[in-house]
Amino acid sequence: MTAKIIDGKAIAAEIRGEIQVAIDQRLLAGKSKPGLATVLVGENPASQVYVRNKHKACAEVGIVSFPNKLPADATQEEVESLVRELNQNPAINGILVQLPLPKHLDEEKILASIDLAKDVDGFHPVNIGRLAQKGREPMFTPCTPTGCMVLLEKAGAKLAGANAVVLGRSNIVGMPLALLMLKANATVTVAHSHTKNLAEICRQADILLVAIGQPEFVKKDWVKDGAIVIDVGINQVDDPTAKRGYRLVGDVAFDEVSEVAAAITPVPGGVGPMTIAILLRNTLRAAELADEA
Repeated sequence: MTAKIIDGKAIAAEIRGEIQVAIDQRLLAGKSKPGLATVLVGENPASQVYVRNKHKACAEVGIVSFPNKLPADATQEEVESLVRELNQNPAINGILVQLPLPKHLDEEKILASIDLAKDVDGFHPVNIGRLAQKGREPMFTPCTPTGCMVLLEKAGAKLAGANAVVLGRSNIVGMPLALLMLKANATVTVAHSHTKNLAEICRQADILLVAIGQPEFVKKDWVKDGAIVIDVGINQVDDPTAKRGYRLVGDVAFDEVSEVAAAITPVPGGVGPMTIAILLRNTLRAAELADEA
């Protein structure tokens, strides 16, 4: 079997195109451009790249960016005060606090200070709590897990009743992804570093979602024939033959797993492009909700 490649780059481009059309229509109707504010605390190089890419993507679809940068030693009150100020700005529809924050800051309190209607990253404790409760609807869901759900939909995955294994339990990906899969009526197992018989549990999955942060961790014999595999990981591994001296790989051994999976996301070009596409979509939705308020 050769797996179908789930092309996140193409699907994200389609979503961005739809957003751009919707924003053009807003402007023709005399409405304002959606606005996204980012809060970057410190000098984390990866975070700087992520924020820069988000602002670039905003410009491409017609969303106005409001970048905010604070030093690594910013106090809890300084960060929360900035968030409260952004909450009060009617030109700003979405607020994204780039994670991870410096260790001296209380992440939960800062995320909780974001106006629920502007929580386009989907990490406000109330939105996560609503996601975890049956019959409750969050205003927004986290971007990377939501992007995974869109990829599954586009791949034609039948989620109701499927055995899904989520490998990883981070607050940013693993746990909200497990909750979204439960919401879609899958039977969900969350596996992690303390799980016994990990390979055996992964082999039971009709849908295997991997976000463990270990390069090429999941091998061919961990995957059931015909499973759908979503690889959230992105890791640098040394490669002297590559121009930069390294290459990017996922948490799944792509070449060998592709021999047994029915469908699989590549790295790069799978889940990664979806994260920003969903952020843009959430920001547009926040603007539409503000119109109705």
